[in-house]
Amino acid sequence: MEFRYLGNSGLKISEITYGNWLTHGSQVENDTATACVRAALDVGISTFDTADVYANTKAETVLGEALRGERRQSLEIFTKVFGPTGPKGHNDTGLSRKHILESIDGSLSRLQTEYVDLYQAHRFDYETPLEETMQAFADIVRQGKALYVGVSEWTADQLHAGHALAKQLGFQLISNQPQYSALWRVIEADVVPTSRELGVSQIVWSPIAQGVLTGKYVAGGKLPAGSRATDDLGGATMIKRFMKDDVLTRVQQLRPIADELDLTLAQLAVAWVLQNDNVASAIIGASRPEQVQENVKASGVTIPQELLTRIDDVLGDVVERDSARTKDSSPKTREA
Repeated sequence: MEFRYLGNSGLKISEITYGNWLTHGSQVENDTATACVRAALDVGISTFDTADVYANTKAETVLGEALRGERRQSLEIFTKVFGPTGPKGHNDTGLSRKHILESIDGSLSRLQTEYVDLYQAHRFDYETPLEETMQAFADIVRQGKALYVGVSEWTADQLHAGHALAKQLGFQLISNQPQYSALWRVIEADVVPTSRELGVSQIVWSPIAQGVLTGKYVAGGKLPAGSRATDDLGGATMIKRFMKDDVLTRVQQLRPIADELDLTLAQLAVAWVLQNDNVASAIIGASRPEQVQENVKASGVTIPQELLTRIDDVLGDVVERDSARTKDSSPKTREA
């Protein structure tokens, strides 16, 4: 396992992060989830990402149980705040001071830890003054409940504003967690250049495009049983944008490139995002331990520029590059 610094900080994290969105507490049984976490630890992953909104807090609980007994100082545990949790009342969502300060205590209890290494604003809150949000994060850092602060799916302008306030308040904003893959490159035009300027790293989610970049889906073919595209708990909705014949056909054409590197298509996809020097880590999820063991082999891989160009040529115009999609990812109202 290779390790990278997170943003302009001294914190090192594994360049593969284990995440439990859409799996723990919902799609897989707890014993299987624990087996996946154990597999992640066995292959050298030290960084674990979750959020209070995942399975309405259950994902945090499962992760806390799975990591119990591990040396805390050897782990980097990340979680997030924004989405509606609990009974989903009018103050059970967003980035208000009330919701943030109540949410961190709930997360720490479920994760069975006294602090998280990174506490992240899961989305931008258009209905709460940014000053209020950042002051709440500053207080959490001073209380020792979070060591660092990050965000998720913020635009370049939002990163600039948040970074400036964090600096005024005496703490660091060191990371952004956007969707990023060879098929979804909306951060490249604005977010990545701004992040480089500010000393902010990307911790990217969905590097295999919800599973499409594994090559398991074939244009005109039957959907594999048990795959995300057949999941009615949320997976099918998330993957729908990529389930188009032209996209699936182009993905299959990446196989010769993966073969040249002695990688699977999934390993190629994860290795591809790690070629971006602004990416500190790629988040992988798993419903089986074997998936962790396979995908972690992308760590330390170097893809020659010639093959990166070929990947661009193969995927062509099926790649989403519109930077406005980042702004669209944050809801304009905080409806519970």
